[in-house]
This record gives sequence, C-alpha cells and structure tokens, in this order.
Amino acid sequence: MHHDFWHQRWQHQQIGFHLGEVNPFLLAHFQALQLQPGQRILVPLCGKTLDIHWLLAQGLQVVGVELSALAVDALFAELNLTPQITQTGTLSHYRAGNLEIFQGDFFALDQPLLGQVDAVYDRAALIALPNEMRRQYSQHLINLTHTAPQLLISFAYDQSLVPGPPFSVSQEEVGTHYQADYQCTVLGSVFMEKGLKGQYPAEETAWLLSQP
Repeated sequence: MHHDFWHQRWQHQQIGFHLGEVNPFLLAHFQALQLQPGQRILVPLCGKTLDIHWLLAQGLQVVGVELSALAVDALFAELNLTPQITQTGTLSHYRAGNLEIFQGDFFALDQPLLGQVDAVYDRAALIALPNEMRRQYSQHLINLTHTAPQLLISFAYDQSLVPGPPFSVSQEEVGTHYQADYQCTVLGSVFMEKGLKGQYPAEETAWLLSQP
C-alpha cells in the first residue's frame, strides 16, 4: 500500500485493525518462541498494538517498525513512556526503557541499524501488504533478522468478496514465502463465520517459523 493510505487511516482514526485486547494467538503460542527475559523481539508494522504492552511485561526488549508517527506517539503515551528520539536517514528512532521503535518505511531499515533480534512476531505485517509487496517484505525480513524464528499470524478469506487490507494470505502462500528458509509449522487455526469486518468467513492461523 502507498504510504498515504496508512497515514490517512491514522489521521482519520480508521484503525479497525487495532485490536482492543492482546491477540489470543500470541497468548496461546508465545511459548513456542522459547524466549527468555532480556531477549529481543521484532514487531514489524506494529501500530500501537497492545501486544507490545504484553511483550514488555514478559521482560523482553521489544523493537518495532511503524510508518505512522501518530501511531508511535500514541503507543508511547499509552505506555506512559517519554522516548528519546534520534534521526537516522529517513527513520526516526524512538527509545525508552525496553522499547524502541523505528518510525518510517520498513524497507529503509537495514540490519546494522536494527541489530540482532532473537525472534519476530508478525501479527499484522504480511497480511497488511498487497500481493506484489509480500515477497519483497518476507525476503527483507529474512535478511534483516538472519532467519530468526517467527510467530506469524495469517488471515485467509475469499479475496473477491472485499478488498484488503487485511489481505488474504493462504497457507500455501505462507509456504511460498518462507519454506525455503524455515520449517513452517501450524500451531493453531480458527475459522470464524463472520471473522472479517463482521461479515465475511475467514480463517486465522498461527505459525511457528523455525530453523529446519
């Protein structure tokens, strides 16, 4: 999606994608990542998700990437944190406590700037991108993280019924993007009769992407 699309969504508070609770799949399957307090987890295209609050409460160092400055400001405000902000190229780097966010274009983030991460939690990044960008995204993420294990959440429905985002990403497509570098294991799946926008049948799936 073009940057203007997401900036407008946040400016007009059209953020139906923002869950008012911690994602149930994160609660159910976080342990599959086998992380310990103090380790570092990346949350790409993070918005102001409450999942970050929960991950911080587990003692993790959390690093996010988010295009919208409004979302980043809201996240730190809701956490009652005052970030230190520095500029690196086109990215603004927010830091406070165990949380850091790179605000700007995800594709502008490189590995030296990101540093080492121990895991990735993709709750809404892959499904936020149109088909032509998903391959670029997945390869960039693999390169950024040196194939760190991932907890990935995908969402599948009849794309002809309604345009995304969120976009429909089938289990077959997840394999297309990741099976060359990871062992892709389904941890759980839920079918919802009206799971998309309260109107359309959809299946949500949690994956563990791990080293073969």
